[in-house]
Amino acid sequence: MTPLDRRNFIRTTAAAGLAALPAGGLAARIAEGSEPALAKPSLDDPLGVRASFPVTEELAYLNTASVGPIPIPVRDALYTYADGKMRRQGGASGPSPRQRAVAGFAGLFGTDEDEIALLYSTTDAENIVASALDWREGDNIVVDELHFVSTYVLHRQLEQRMGVELRVVPSRDGVVTTEDFEHRTDGRTRLVSVAWVSNRNGFRHDLPALAELAHAHGAYLYADAVQALGTFPVNLREEGVDFAGANGYKWLHADFGCAPLFVRREHLEWMTPDRYGHRQVAETLPGHRYRLRSSAARFEYASLANGPVAAMAAALDFLAGVGLDRIAGHTHALAGELRDGAEALGMQLFTPPRNPSPIVSFYHGLEHEALAKALADEGIAITFQEEGRLLRAAVAMFNNREDVDRLLGVLARMV
Repeated sequence: MTPLDRRNFIRTTAAAGLAALPAGGLAARIAEGSEPALAKPSLDDPLGVRASFPVTEELAYLNTASVGPIPIPVRDALYTYADGKMRRQGGASGPSPRQRAVAGFAGLFGTDEDEIALLYSTTDAENIVASALDWREGDNIVVDELHFVSTYVLHRQLEQRMGVELRVVPSRDGVVTTEDFEHRTDGRTRLVSVAWVSNRNGFRHDLPALAELAHAHGAYLYADAVQALGTFPVNLREEGVDFAGANGYKWLHADFGCAPLFVRREHLEWMTPDRYGHRQVAETLPGHRYRLRSSAARFEYASLANGPVAAMAAALDFLAGVGLDRIAGHTHALAGELRDGAEALGMQLFTPPRNPSPIVSFYHGLEHEALAKALADEGIAITFQEEGRLLRAAVAMFNNREDVDRLLGVLARMV
């Protein structure tokens, strides 16, 4: 196979990698000498992060859309937490891991701190939203077929229990437009729910347009952002979304068990939690009565998973130090070239062209078990979907041209 044009790769990624680190967060601590510096960007390491991800020494890891590896600073934060718990040391002075995680999330993704709750899973978030709405028989929810399976499970249950209708918008060539949603949205629509970036093919929705559509019909917009946050610059309030849920274990490069939920402040007055516990208490009143928190923290009903919270705080610092704009510039360009390379080999693409996300999916048309073995033999980690027919690759900040070439090389030998 003729290698893909490296000049375009150099132009779109190495130049971005040479940009200065943004101020604050990890960059500030590097300047103070309290964190190891990122490596000098190069063609093989455009963002200077590969040394922070030991997985790159063993694999061409193109599977962050499944589980993202943690970088060394996040591992160190988990060690510090575990060591403190093991030795039962007193709490350190300064902000708690939760305070640091919430502040880091708000600063990186354009929210206020009181709009953020830390849950345990992304699925918790949409359950909380669905439970807070006052459903009436005949209401409807509009989703699309590129969503994650948990959404269908949740809303099919609402259909059975509440008499509401789940409307599923079909995709065309891996795309669902705002106009497609418009045909199924009406005055009885209470919720429009999308996977902001689809786990199936990486398609990225236009949230402001969907928010405008939903709000015009008196509905709310929920975004499952687990495949989005950490892959491009985001200001959640400017996106117009009412609620967004994510988790730490994919593109935030933290861990399972710490799942931020964003709730626009204007909705906090009417939303009620779906369960209750001691962490929601803002004030203890006489007679075993309580005043609950008014911020999004009201959805944190029990003790947090403190290890994953500490990992989240460190991971958000790491992302801020690298820069979301630099991450997007590198990963989206490289994912685009992976898509072009797969198309040149005759693969049937499920990811649309010029799609601004790091996920690429295509139907490979090869014998699944043979391809899986060949990829494993070459040290390539990806995900197969649809009973092995669909290959999904995910380009993260630590991936480089060699990783993509290795995947395309295996495919080329088997075509």
